[in-house]
Amino acid sequence: MSVLYVLRLADNVSFTIADNVLVICWCLSVFKEGGRMGSKDTCVAFDYIIIGGGSAGCVLANRLSALSNNSVLLLEAGPKDNHPFIHMPAGVSELLKGELLNWNFSTAKQENLQNRQLYWPRGKVLGGCSSTNGMIYTRGHAWDYNHWGELGNEGWSYEKVLPYFKRSMHQERGENFYHGVNGPLNVTEGHTDTPLFETFVSAGQEVGYPFNEDFNGVDQEGVGHYQLTIKGGKRCSAAVAYLNPVKDRKNLEIWCDAHVQKIVVEDGVAKGVEVKHKKRLKTITANKEVILSAGAVQSPQVLMLSGVGDKAYLDKLGINCKYSLPGVGQNLQDHLDVSVQYLCTKPVSLFKSSDFHRKLMSLLRYALTKTGLGVSNGVETGAFLKSDPSIDIPDIQYHFIPMIVIDHGRAKAPGHGMMVHVCQLRPESRGSIELRDTNAESSPVIKANYLAAEKDIAVLVRGVQIGRKIFTAKAFDLYRGDELFPGKAIQSKEEIEGYIRKSAETIYHPVGTCKMGQDKMAVVDHRLKVRGVQRLRVVDASIMPTIIGGNTNAPTIMIAERAADFIAEDGYL
Repeated sequence: MSVLYVLRLADNVSFTIADNVLVICWCLSVFKEGGRMGSKDTCVAFDYIIIGGGSAGCVLANRLSALSNNSVLLLEAGPKDNHPFIHMPAGVSELLKGELLNWNFSTAKQENLQNRQLYWPRGKVLGGCSSTNGMIYTRGHAWDYNHWGELGNEGWSYEKVLPYFKRSMHQERGENFYHGVNGPLNVTEGHTDTPLFETFVSAGQEVGYPFNEDFNGVDQEGVGHYQLTIKGGKRCSAAVAYLNPVKDRKNLEIWCDAHVQKIVVEDGVAKGVEVKHKKRLKTITANKEVILSAGAVQSPQVLMLSGVGDKAYLDKLGINCKYSLPGVGQNLQDHLDVSVQYLCTKPVSLFKSSDFHRKLMSLLRYALTKTGLGVSNGVETGAFLKSDPSIDIPDIQYHFIPMIVIDHGRAKAPGHGMMVHVCQLRPESRGSIELRDTNAESSPVIKANYLAAEKDIAVLVRGVQIGRKIFTAKAFDLYRGDELFPGKAIQSKEEIEGYIRKSAETIYHPVGTCKMGQDKMAVVDHRLKVRGVQRLRVVDASIMPTIIGGNTNAPTIMIAERAADFIAEDGYL
């Protein structure tokens, strides 16, 4: 009897194919599994233990194991990155909306968003969110890093971090002042065959915004094409870029299905970790350092479970405080996002019907040639614009998608359409991460505190108005149907504000919960060492004192590259 499988593609339509056809398609994709991962005899001690196999952890595993006299253990709570949807760029829609390879977090009820609990997908797989994200390569604005330096973080100005962005990348356009070549992370352009991406760029220029040929170049402002972490039609995640080339090093162990319970801290020194590896509890010693790279949600969770956090708070939970750091879990920032969506009058969007033959042909084309819809991340053009011409730098980002996406893609699209995500780049609101209980397996409490600052809602209202303005340009006349969201009835500032509170969602960029700095709320210093605890660093997006003006994956990789040099300079290598 033939067993039927359901395969969902990036256009939100399901269809079934027989098991033998599916196996053939998946085999043609040629996704290699990580040979040495977890297959060696277990050691009781390593020089470096890295908690979290996401973007930062993969970079550190590569750089720290480059010298054979270092033994390195990388711990990842999720599985290996061998699922086909990871490597097919169009598979991102499935990875973001379901339980597959996903922590499936939800926020606490958001007072300023009609008491809604917002869905927060985070990658639970080798490569972390770089294996499940939209593959957009942006760095933010030079101002963001100069601001970090002004806050007292020596060595984090744009001039200082640019070499690390360049070292991490291979820019297919070629090398210049802003871009490097021959680095692990491949950066390329999108090539999806739909006229809507170019129509958005033309429409933006038509209503008065400049064309920008490189959002990561001399200036960020304008409309243009995103650069993407894709190589040869496949996702270039941090795991693909940094781990795959080195996973057979004898001094590198990679353990998947390894959920860290706590860091062992004795007499102010990080001695190692307690980890549940394949349902067995193990204690592993770190001879040199423990490096926490579990992300903005879980790095503070691990620290608090280990007794590093606000003493009064930990005492209430019955956790023995090893060092009091009141800033652990505070300073949470995220990019809140709201969409403007229109129906499309021509069948040129990424939405496709449920026609079995068309779906099967699309899948086979991708499997055999790495071309067609399977190659698209769905977000190839966008913009960085100002809500007010008088401000110095862009404060709104637009992601244009030539299809309708509702509830992170979890609701069915009504047909052909197009949309822009509208994202405020530098929110003033601050939230926190708290423990649900003392069980490491429990999801932390996410108090995002969106729109607590009055300015944040004002910028988003203006962002919606600008998005509508772009869609009314003549360039869209051939394709523009009815406005689906917010809808024609929503016109005044008050009505748009109500729409935002009813529908806004995360765009997946939480940062800041173990911030770098000099003040009493700082968790790490400018070399990412945890204050008051020796041989312990935090290296991920949680160290950002303020959120950067763009997508956060490339900056996280830069942070890890920078940290690897700090460790070398400190004499550990």
